[in-house]
Amino acid sequence: MGLQIRDDRQMKALTGLSQNQFHHLLPVFSDIYQATQQKTYEEGLTSGTRVRKPGGGCKGKLPTMAEKLLFVLYYYKTYPTFDVLGTQFDMVRSKANENLHKLSPLLYDTLVH
Repeated sequence: MGLQIRDDRQMKALTGLSQNQFHHLLPVFSDIYQATQQKTYEEGLTSGTRVRKPGGGCKGKLPTMAEKLLFVLYYYKTYPTFDVLGTQFDMVRSKANENLHKLSPLLYDTLVH
């Protein structure tokens, strides 16, 4: 992971949340992410398109739930360009864009929850 959070002050500066708030959101975000993955898989089965099981395939640059949540929170706190965001998280800008558009609705659902 590109971002290494050293302390609570840095966590607030990069995400807008304290470490406690982040760890409070993480299980909710994780549950919503898992439910979305399962729903996508089940929809793929009924539509007849080939779909990997949730968790299958390449792991990508954001393998943990904490990294996914940190990625999307960092974007909305700092609004970097996709070139900068990709560099911070060791991915190309198109993947940074793709990941943001995939994770943003999940963050919204997490915060509403």
